[in-house]
Amino acid sequence: MQDDSEKPVALITGGGRGMGAAIARELHERGYRLALMSPSESCETLATELGGVAVRGVAEEAADIQAVFDLAMTKYGRIDAVVNHTGHPPKGDLLDITDEQWTLGSDMMILSLVRMARLVTPVMLRQGQGAFVNITTFAAYEPSLVFPVSCTYRAAAGAFTKLYSDRYAASGIRMNCILPGYIDSLDHKPETADKVPMKRIGLVEEIAKTAAFLLSDGAGYITGQNIRVDGGLTRHV
Repeated sequence: MQDDSEKPVALITGGGRGMGAAIARELHERGYRLALMSPSESCETLATELGGVAVRGVAEEAADIQAVFDLAMTKYGRIDAVVNHTGHPPKGDLLDITDEQWTLGSDMMILSLVRMARLVTPVMLRQGQGAFVNITTFAAYEPSLVFPVSCTYRAAAGAFTKLYSDRYAASGIRMNCILPGYIDSLDHKPETADKVPMKRIGLVEEIAKTAAFLLSDGAGYITGQNIRVDGGLTRHV
């Protein structure tokens, strides 16, 4: 029987509700110890339920990224997996979006990945392996004017993911993105499902199982990829 101190550790931002919470539950079932962060007490409630630790915070704040990293290292002394799951960025008409809103989007969706990687990569280098999963969006490479900030920076997240994977693949550290479609973590209009070839909304559990696979040794030869989990919604091949 595996000693608790030998179990892998997963750090999850946005880990209190929705897709983040589903990923936390799935990884817990697979034997991971958890360090969670979310803006509300939901991460603390879930951590208590799953025997993990949590701290409140948002991905766009460097101090909050530092806090959840410090918590994980103080509690467990290692980090084997990271799930970067951020909030929803500002929306608006393309040229009406303010500089402050664009800056918030950058902090939330790009700098959060960079800041987390700066902290965790030295830990994974010492361990000889590790894996990141970044949750982005199906619209990252088929931009929509409904989500201009998100589309712009989620595409950049994919580019950073590829650059990071090229830099650290030989060290046994992998990074991939999941691009969710319409998922039941949000309330969608009934007609939304009609846009999807599968004619249904995706389940948070489906995102969680994909994330768990990408973090596992079974995905050991997958890195730098943008994996669409969207029921066939996007059209490019």
